[in-house]
This record gives sequence, structure tokens and C-alpha cells, in this order.
Amino acid sequence: MFSKNKKYNFKLKTAFLMLLAVCIQATAQTTAWKPASFEIVKSNYKTFKTTQYAHVFSGSKHNIVRLATELQGLTGVELPLNTYKNRINGALKLKFKESVKVLIGVFQEKGNDEYFQFNDDTKAKLILENGVTITGLPPVNVYAVSCQKGLNYFKNKGLFVFLGVVKESQKLEPRNANFPDGKLWNPTFIVEGFSDEKPLFEIIGGENKPVIDEGMSGTEGIQGGFEGGRVVKVGDTYHMFPTERAGEKGVDYYYDRVKTKIGHWTSKDAIHWKRESTIYQASGVYAVTEDDNPMNDRRSAIWSYMPVFNEKANKWYGYYLAYTVSKTIEPNHSFGRIWRCESTVEGINGIGGPYKDMGIIMEPGLDSQPWEGRQGVASFFPYKVGDKYFGFYSGAYPFESWADYPKKSGKGWFVALAESQSLEGPWTRLNKGLEPIKTIHPQFVENPIVSQLPNGLYIAVFDGGPEGWGHHLPNMIGYTLSKDGINWGEAHYLPIETKVDKWWDIMRTPLCLIPEGNDVYTIVYNAIDLKRRFHPTGMVKVKLNKDVMNSRLEELKKEK
Repeated sequence: MFSKNKKYNFKLKTAFLMLLAVCIQATAQTTAWKPASFEIVKSNYKTFKTTQYAHVFSGSKHNIVRLATELQGLTGVELPLNTYKNRINGALKLKFKESVKVLIGVFQEKGNDEYFQFNDDTKAKLILENGVTITGLPPVNVYAVSCQKGLNYFKNKGLFVFLGVVKESQKLEPRNANFPDGKLWNPTFIVEGFSDEKPLFEIIGGENKPVIDEGMSGTEGIQGGFEGGRVVKVGDTYHMFPTERAGEKGVDYYYDRVKTKIGHWTSKDAIHWKRESTIYQASGVYAVTEDDNPMNDRRSAIWSYMPVFNEKANKWYGYYLAYTVSKTIEPNHSFGRIWRCESTVEGINGIGGPYKDMGIIMEPGLDSQPWEGRQGVASFFPYKVGDKYFGFYSGAYPFESWADYPKKSGKGWFVALAESQSLEGPWTRLNKGLEPIKTIHPQFVENPIVSQLPNGLYIAVFDGGPEGWGHHLPNMIGYTLSKDGINWGEAHYLPIETKVDKWWDIMRTPLCLIPEGNDVYTIVYNAIDLKRRFHPTGMVKVKLNKDVMNSRLEELKKEK
């Protein structure tokens, strides 16, 4: 391996050893520390596993979104949020079988006495600077505090995070993990299986890789992969109608989201898919004016096709979104309009079409509100409640007022309800569309798809928003429940990467929640690997907990 030249050999060996030392140090810094056991004495405090998504305080929704690898898998203690923030907590009593180091997360916000801070004379050693990110809260530095065998009291006043206990002999290498400020995240989201609430769905597995990916049969001519649409099951066959980000070869990837198609794919197992046909093809022509002007091609990009079977008409209806596209103004998808089409083939097996357009059912107009924004009516999904029909419609890039039209838009992805006596329409914005529904999530709900659970609860699965592109959102599939199809509850999010290999960076849109029997449901979804232009499609299975389902219904019935 080494040269016969001793001087050169010495330098090479030295360089090799230095490199080896760096590698060993890096390995040590990214290897999980081994936990030590402990007992909570005379307290009903619960413990939690220190992992991403863990809810770290009882009575709160604050959860971990960034975590140093060293802390992974330790056992933390859920402290009651309000008691500690108000500095009225008693001492936390812990019993150790041996000498240990306790890992305490301290919030870095000067001048705020809600947060505990170590005194300068405290024998606490800073181990991980910016070592944890917790939604809605300041940056966290992690300190190690040595404790003797036996009973120990923690009389800290103010809020801190109890992240775990390791043996006294555990070597702790200090470093700066450089994780971001938790205040970038809105703390109002509940991750299934990580909060105090029992999960409605258990993630039971699925495919560890995309089920439709670049190079597979049917993807020829689709440069950018998939985003949005719906999957339905007819008999033993799944039918998927995705937005295909077709673009053109040799043209920048940005054009993938302009030159789009609606495809029709089928599968017997939701894993192996065959492309059957093209339902619609967008023009891909950019607008010539900045406003919502009929001079512009208003079908430049086509998205979010939603097939719905109309039993009365005995045929499939399709609802889809057509945009005007600006080349220079954010968002480039502007002034969305919802079209309705019908299959020319009657019956449940006419799902493959062909389809004929029946006209626009919702669009920007005199009954629009500024919150619908420049993106306009950005999605639509109809569903039946009793003798009436309701439809989720959405808006994005809101205007603060109409004075901001057409270019000065803000950020936000919202939904509201429209109602009709029939699937054909006319559709009327509920409450004149004055306010979007913010009970689900205050900032982001996109492409909800509604169905009913066995006890009659309405459920909508939706895109929970990216953790990327400058956004700090849940980055998971979300769902919301309703007892009446009109009033919708707080969102819960499904961390499917806890049971399947995470091949994506950004989770996008669920296309279905299909019952398979034995309380098992199939979810087909789109997601993004940021290293690639092509956005693949994945699949996961979840199992419904009927006891939780029934308790959620009773809780909703008690609400006014």
C-alpha cells in the first residue's frame, strides 16, 4: 500500500491517520448514544421515545422535527407544558441504578423567563449546540448533567426538554448540529402515534420504493413524473387518473408543470400499473397578459382530475382544474377554473371514457374572495351529504385585498365549501366564500379527497404541505374528520416513513383512501426526490382502529 520512499511514506501515513481520525470522530458524532434506565418517582409523568415527531410535552402539540443522531432512541420525560412555562412545577424526582448523565434541552431565548436557563456556576456541560428543533419553540442547546446513583431531584423552574439518560461512562463529543429555529414551524399539528392521542390509523407497511418510477412502461414522454389526481377501485381493478408532468425533452424542468396531461392507469394490486390512455392534454401555452384576460389560453395547464360516479345518471363524471400560466409571476399557475366532464360510456365500467366536456362549474368571479388568491379555484372535490352535495374548493397565493390584484400575492393554501343540489351544479360558495376553513390547519390544506368510515364519519385525506422550498410544514399526508360533512376537525398526519423506507424528500398528495376489508386501507401517493426531475408515485397500507374511530365520533358529537 505504501511507497518505499520513507519520507513520502511518512507523509502518506500521517495524512491517512488524520483522515481516519476525522472519519472516526464523524462516526462517533453520528452514532446513537446508549440509554441508561431510570425510574420516575411519585409522579404520573409519561415517558416518550426521543425520535423525530415525538411530542415532548403533555398537553401540547409541540413535536420534534430535527434531532441529532446521538439522541435517537433515548427515553425522555413528558413534562406538563403550562406548569413548567408558568414556573409553578414541583421537582421532578428520578431514581438511577448507577451514575448517569442526564440530557437536558434548554431553549435559547434571552430575557424570557418562561424558559429554564442554567446558571454560570452549574456543572452542566454543553454537548449539542442547536441539537434539536421543536415546532413553535426557540432553538435548543443540549446539556449533560452528571447525577449519582439513587434518588435525584430536578428543581428546574421554567420550560426545558428532558431528552434522555445515558451512562456516566458514555463518551459525549460536543458539536454544533446547526438545526434551525423551531419557530419557523407552526406547532399546531398532531402526528399519528406520537401524541397523547391514540392513532386512528396504524401504518402496516407498503412498498419501500416507488410503484411508478422513471423508465417504467407507460412513463415514456413524461419528463417530470406525477402530482395529484385520484385513484378509485372498480371491482378488482384500481383506476388512477394522475396529473402527468409531461413537459418536453430538451426543455427546462419548469415546463413540466405547464405542459401536463391527465392519464388513465390501471392495476390489480396498486403496485404494478399499466397506462391505458390520455384523458386530457394541456396546451402548454403561456399567457400574454398579467391579469385574468380571455386573450390568454385558460387551459394552458390541466391538473387534479377527480372521477366521481353519478349513480342517478349511471355514468362517471370528471372534475378537473385548468389554469392560465404566467411565465414570470409567482405562482405561474393562475386563475384556476374547474371543468366538469362526463364519460360517453354508461355504467360503472365506463370509467375509462372517452369523456366530453360539459362546461365550467367554478371560476374566479363576482363571488370570489381575496383569500382565493391569484391561483384561483385551485382544486375541487364533490361528495354527498344527505340529499345535498358539498364540494371542497381551494385557493392559494391570497390577496390581502382586491387592491393587490393581479400580482401582489401572499402565501397560504386554503379550502372552503361549495354546495349544490346535484353533481351537475350550479355550485354556490357557502357563506359567500368569505372565509376559508382554518380548523383543519391554519396555513396549508391542499387537494382533499372525501369518503366515509364504517361508522358514518366523513374523512378527507389531503396534502399536508412540504417541508422544503422554504416552507416549514408537516411534510406528511394529512386527514381530517367531520360528523356532518360540513364542520371539519383538526388535522392529523401520517408518518408513513416509520414503516416503509423513505425514498422521498417532500411528501405530496394522497390520491385515495380505499377500503380493502379487515379495516385495511390503501393509499396511493405522489412524492418528490429532490435529486431527481421525475416525481414518482408510491403506495402504503394503513389499518383502521375502530375503537378510536368510534371515540372520535363521540367526541365530535359533544362539540357544538
